[in-house]
Amino acid sequence: MSPSANIGLVRDAASVATGSWLASPSLLPVLIVLHQETSTPGRIGNALRALGYPLDIRRPRFGDSLPETLSAHAGAVIFGGPMSANDPDDYVRREIDWIAVPLLEQRPFLGICLGAQMLAMHLGARVAPHACGRVEMGYYPIRPTPAGLRISPQWPDQVYHWHREGFELPACSELLAEGGDFPMQAFRFGHAFGFQFHPDATYAMMCRWTTCGAGGLDMPGAYPRDQHFAGRACYDVVERAWLKHFLDGWLSRVPELVMAEAAE
Repeated sequence: MSPSANIGLVRDAASVATGSWLASPSLLPVLIVLHQETSTPGRIGNALRALGYPLDIRRPRFGDSLPETLSAHAGAVIFGGPMSANDPDDYVRREIDWIAVPLLEQRPFLGICLGAQMLAMHLGARVAPHACGRVEMGYYPIRPTPAGLRISPQWPDQVYHWHREGFELPACSELLAEGGDFPMQAFRFGHAFGFQFHPDATYAMMCRWTTCGAGGLDMPGAYPRDQHFAGRACYDVVERAWLKHFLDGWLSRVPELVMAEAAE
């Protein structure tokens, strides 16, 4: 059996174990793209399951394919990872190219951190480290723009980050939220959204990142480990509520907009 097939069996077993295929049969699954063997869709996966959506989890880095069409999916999410959108690896290039599928089909797409950088790069924008070598690891403030407030009126004041690179705003996109060292924090291109921050991070994910990636906490701009958890105590409730509201609207209202535009 090929490594890809083995991973597929593990993925399907994990889906059954976590209940990701026990949602309402009337709702199409959401495609979930992950980048490490131990990665999970975290809070976004939990929120989607709570809304009734099954999860179709794939890891192209380990041989999983991506669908040629999203006609059998409610939407797609590409998550973060330690790699860069600038890396020459075949799977990175394939994922960036694949984003054409949800864009052309006007299906709901969401990129988280690396996924947002991949979306920006697909749209022709530059992805690069901060000019002074600064990073964002911990909680940092964001400011919604007027366009962002139209999408969601209740943005969190601070959100969780874990990244070394940022992106420029792609042409013809709307900036939804801005920040300090990395000004582009959230943007929209049609029915596709990109978030530089990590609303998906669970407590367990934060423990793992601040332990396994502790070396990054010495970089300029990063917060020490204890401040990550202090920030979570202050800001997590609002971020969690905002995420559920966003995801509900992202999947339930976007298809209606597609139909309305097709009728014009």
